[in-house]
Amino acid sequence: MTVLNPLPIMPLPHTLPMTCRIAGLRVSRRLRGIDSPLLSLSPRGTRFFRDEMSALFRSYTPGDEERATLDRDGHIALPGLLTDEACDELTQALAQIQALPMDDEEYLPNRYAAEFKIYLESLIGHPQLLALARWVLGEEIRYDHCVALNRPGGNGGTHWHSHEYAEDDARLGFVRVFFYVNGFESDDGGLKVVRGSHLFRDAGIRAKSNAELEAEWMAGKAHPLTGEALVIEALSVPKGTVVLMWTHAAHGVNPRREGSDTRWCVVYAYRNPGRASQARWISEGFEQKPIEGADGLMSLY
Repeated sequence: MTVLNPLPIMPLPHTLPMTCRIAGLRVSRRLRGIDSPLLSLSPRGTRFFRDEMSALFRSYTPGDEERATLDRDGHIALPGLLTDEACDELTQALAQIQALPMDDEEYLPNRYAAEFKIYLESLIGHPQLLALARWVLGEEIRYDHCVALNRPGGNGGTHWHSHEYAEDDARLGFVRVFFYVNGFESDDGGLKVVRGSHLFRDAGIRAKSNAELEAEWMAGKAHPLTGEALVIEALSVPKGTVVLMWTHAAHGVNPRREGSDTRWCVVYAYRNPGRASQARWISEGFEQKPIEGADGLMSLY
């Protein structure tokens, strides 16, 4: 299981000077009302934030080791990265999405979640989230979708699957960023993964059970980098965990136990432009909507 140690909380002063480097420009700002640390990315050493907006992540600097883990395993879990304030805001927003009628099959609130809640919309261009996405994909990225993945008690989970994007061009990446607001246990709405499955760039992985996946798609395959046999792993993560996952990684979700509370989760996806995306759930009106911080992110190409 690829889960890093919990991240420490490092309080900041009420007002903090910030230096932001973007495309060679150096800009100094002041942050107000922020009592949570920022995300800084190495090796660039940048700190991204906008005025008058709460921190999304606690202080964290991903480096070469974390990138190697993501590229080798296909996913990486960052426990406790979401701030308490962000968890509260996300819980409220996702609960409101959950309460909306799901009667329009072509415009479901959970599939177009950012179009139904302004807070979820505001995170599309959040500097910390974009810094994390660009740490994975590089500077040239596009927003793909924001989907609510709430699972109340008794939810049946999700069968094994993978997603498509540029199977024939490894230069084009697609990363999903999952916010597991209240975490999960492996046998209670937990995420299941197969390390190294993303390296096959197979968009057609499908199985209704672990046994079916092992007997069919996994049969005879080894990890392309390590040579080890492919193995199914069920993850457990604490509150506030962020999971990064390459789009071609095989994954599924175990059922949520009867009597358990709702597992609150939302996923934001970003990709390198260059191909059409089947998962790009965005209405025409929303694509044209000006969103702070999202300049240049909303178009297909």
